[in-house]
Amino acid sequence: MVVADRTTQNHAWRGADHFIEQHGRDYVRRWRFKACINAGMPRRWALQTVMLSNAIASNIHHLVLVEMKAMQYIYSLPPSTAFDGRGLFGYSFGPLKQKDSDIYYIEVEKGHDTFMISKKIARTYYVLDGSGYFTIADRKYDVSPGMLVEVPTKVEYSYSGKMKLIAFPRPRWFMGNDTHTKWNPDVVQGNFPCAADGGAWLTRLVRLQIFRKSPIGIYLELNRRLWNRLPASFAALGPIRLYGNFLHALARIHSVRAQAFSTYFLRNRPQLELIGRLLERSPKTGTLRVAVLGCSTGAEAYSAAWRIRTARPDLKLILQGVDISKRAVKVGQCGVYSLVASQVTNTNIFERVKSAEMEEMFDRNGDVVTVKSWLKEGIEWHVGDVGAPELFDALGPQDMVIANNFLCHMDPSEAERCLRNIARLVSPHGYLFISGIDLDIRTKVAADLGWKPLQELLEEIHEGDPCMKGFWPCHYGGLEPLNKRRRDWRLRYAAAFQLTAAGKETGDRVGPSSVEKNMGYSSVGVSAATFPVNARRA
Repeated sequence: MVVADRTTQNHAWRGADHFIEQHGRDYVRRWRFKACINAGMPRRWALQTVMLSNAIASNIHHLVLVEMKAMQYIYSLPPSTAFDGRGLFGYSFGPLKQKDSDIYYIEVEKGHDTFMISKKIARTYYVLDGSGYFTIADRKYDVSPGMLVEVPTKVEYSYSGKMKLIAFPRPRWFMGNDTHTKWNPDVVQGNFPCAADGGAWLTRLVRLQIFRKSPIGIYLELNRRLWNRLPASFAALGPIRLYGNFLHALARIHSVRAQAFSTYFLRNRPQLELIGRLLERSPKTGTLRVAVLGCSTGAEAYSAAWRIRTARPDLKLILQGVDISKRAVKVGQCGVYSLVASQVTNTNIFERVKSAEMEEMFDRNGDVVTVKSWLKEGIEWHVGDVGAPELFDALGPQDMVIANNFLCHMDPSEAERCLRNIARLVSPHGYLFISGIDLDIRTKVAADLGWKPLQELLEEIHEGDPCMKGFWPCHYGGLEPLNKRRRDWRLRYAAAFQLTAAGKETGDRVGPSSVEKNMGYSSVGVSAATFPVNARRA
């Protein structure tokens, strides 16, 4: 019996060797087999175990390859837009495996905002639907479905109409390629500001590219990675903080500002708490007028309405939500949100909402939630430009104005102009809540116009939005850490102000106009303050 067992075991061993030889002398399989033998398993069982594990591994490998092939060759329309301008919005497929190619699907409602000249990217457009025309080198070309339009480099062009396009830029878009020369009059009226890609010699130097790579961009990225690894106590040291200020100043020069629609419900809780406290202490009765500027898809407007109605249910709330994006405003007006897919934004807008608050604010049906009717009541929605002089005539004086997290996406001079225009909306003794802006600009305008900074919850509001803190110092939108060593810290870091009287530069106020009564404010698109950087790709 012993001899027979050894013979059987030897046959099993030779069978295992033959099996392994047939499969390319896989040493991993041999190792598995020997591991089974060393564990005391009979060799026949060990052989069967190895064969079974190989079959399972092969099936898993096959499934992975099938999935990888599907991901490599099939692309669906993304859930959120890649760019959103005054006269168009579009989606970017990919990222594609062909590194030198981009493909965009563009829905043109009026046209491209600007005329532009491309340095190195040739663009080809295919018209899927609709009609319009391209203006190329001062010559107009009518287009219709099925037509292909080729736009070479170093030629001024734009397009207008109501169309659906597929765009094929080659090579793929990169910052600094496009020079914007003037507004497209079919989309935007008014004087054309200096293009963001131009500017002073310092801006051109900081944005210099070598072989299509930005040395300053690489320097900032390396510093960002290092900064994120610094202990908080070390980053707070005076010399390190000064270096952080230098990095942030560099980032503000280097970056091309771009509007973003990322938002959250209950984004800054201390700010909402202050709004509630002010109302609870106020003897005001009757109607409360509030404007939420840059309301995006409605999260900030509904958050403010929720806090106001919780604090003072006796007040009649009239809330105006304004944003530059027609699609974002449409989502906000509907008040219907998906729990699994973003709409326009690329953030989970509910990540800061507690379960009890979700039940109070929304009706849920599966993976879709709808804002409750008592919260939507009294809210009016407008697509418009907060930098437009007609803003006051359109909205009228407001008891509170909330303008958060969009002025930082504008060039400094335009952000200052818009902030002064926004201040005209605030009634005497009314309140302005303003965050997400370059602190130098806010401090300058507040001092010039004599705003009274509110000290209550100042530090909590400044620290109330974690994502803005995380961007500092290597992103232009990063929030500077509070520094009480500054003499002006109580003004610089305040994000809530009371406007006791009209400032000397706010202009004379007038009574309600017919425009204000009808609330017909509907000037669509981006403000003259900035170009959405992604829209330049189209």
